[in-house]
Amino acid sequence: MAINKTKHRHFIIYKPYGYLSQFKSHDSKQQSKKFLGSLFDFPENAMAIGRLDEKSEGLLLVTTDGKMSDFVNSQKVEKEYYAQVDGDISAEAVKSLGLGVEIGFNGKKYKTKPCKAFKLNEIPELPKRSQKIRDARHGPTSWVSITLNEGKFRQVRKMTSAVGFPTLRLVRIRVGGIALGSMQVGDVVAVDGFEL
Repeated sequence: MAINKTKHRHFIIYKPYGYLSQFKSHDSKQQSKKFLGSLFDFPENAMAIGRLDEKSEGLLLVTTDGKMSDFVNSQKVEKEYYAQVDGDISAEAVKSLGLGVEIGFNGKKYKTKPCKAFKLNEIPELPKRSQKIRDARHGPTSWVSITLNEGKFRQVRKMTSAVGFPTLRLVRIRVGGIALGSMQVGDVVAVDGFEL
């Protein structure tokens, strides 16, 4: 779906690890936190679409168009993540992820919808993270690709934990037809619209 509206402004960001998916602090307790507003001078009415939590990184779309935000968040648009997990993830665990697993959400049990999940045979070429991930002395790690149409709070992290392989690093690499590609951490690219 191509949506081009010149009156609205749209941006593609590589959100760094350790940043909140908001533009400035709304709370005195957050004074020490890092915000997207320090990466770029975004318009006053800009909003992040499908937030990434503070410890997650990767592709984040920002727009001034509320209808675009609603569309992307309506579960019609795929979001693909690469998760580095603790341990050598088993074929059985990957299959369970794809079928759906039970996680906690809002104090209740929730079964995730079926999704696409597969183990990556090679370590993906991603920029280094600002905070070091534990080293090989603590045991092996592996990478899995998970593509969702839903987006519950911390869903991917909860899913990999549910199958016994907690997430150590989480990078969103794609939203619909928009991919991270060769973007570097902290990059902000203004675009005419989103090709989803």
